[in-house]
Amino acid sequence: MFKTPPHFDSLAQALVSLFGNSVAIARTDRLTGGDINTAYGLTLNNGQKIFMKANAKENASFFTAEALALSAIESTKTIKTPKILCTGTDAGEEVGYSFLFLEYIDPAPKVKNYWSAFAQELAAMHKADTQKFAGEKKFGFLQDNFIGARKQKNNNSDSWIEFFRDSRLAPQFKEADSYFDTNERKLVIKLLDRIEEYLIEPESPSLLHGDLWSGNAMCGSDGKAWLIDPASYVGHAEADLAMTELFGGFEPAFYDAYKEANPLQPGYEERRDLYNLYHLLNHLNMFGANYLNPVKSILEEYTK
Repeated sequence: MFKTPPHFDSLAQALVSLFGNSVAIARTDRLTGGDINTAYGLTLNNGQKIFMKANAKENASFFTAEALALSAIESTKTIKTPKILCTGTDAGEEVGYSFLFLEYIDPAPKVKNYWSAFAQELAAMHKADTQKFAGEKKFGFLQDNFIGARKQKNNNSDSWIEFFRDSRLAPQFKEADSYFDTNERKLVIKLLDRIEEYLIEPESPSLLHGDLWSGNAMCGSDGKAWLIDPASYVGHAEADLAMTELFGGFEPAFYDAYKEANPLQPGYEERRDLYNLYHLLNHLNMFGANYLNPVKSILEEYTK
């Protein structure tokens, strides 16, 4: 089993345990980016910097789930993630909060082969052993987690097709039901009933990042791609690849190198939109009707 980070009952306790009694926060800088958590750069009086995410105390599970996913990725020893220092909660003087401490990353200039190296390391992660991540089944994860701010089910299954239907599409369609009319609801049922006509089982299960768009990969201190903000689970590697193409895509060199390192099963292009339907439904449920037309378009595409 891979290690999970320590959890503390206060910010002060975390600082003392991690850095010693003489260490205190000398400066706090609010960082931009992200619409779910508040991010800070903490500079300690010894000169060390920490990246901190914060949220309401009742949302501590956001951070314990993220830490578990980062630990899972790190344990494959294939691609970098920021080092996890701890999770915790703090009662605060007025309003309590939860927090996550991570290694602070000062990005270096990208290495010359940034995109191909990224693809090769991601492919290696997708080929890593997954037995410790999904219990006695092939697909799923050690616990439920989050996709953005919304809960993500990870009921373990020996069938990828069953898992994607029951733990990915079906819960999102249920939450989005009010957006659909009677005929569209029939199409939803038709799609879920016929999903085995479109998806295939992978040659082997893969640990996925789970939310792999460009904003969740950063250039690290070594000039290579590091993964952040995962929504990990064990599934079909092509679901991660599909997500990379949803919001603008990566550079062509990435896809060329990935396909060389981990050849795709035939028909990936015909399955890609169905994988991304999950993320579009999640955005519909989080952000509203701006995502309805793309959802309906894909629904109609697979139920002609």
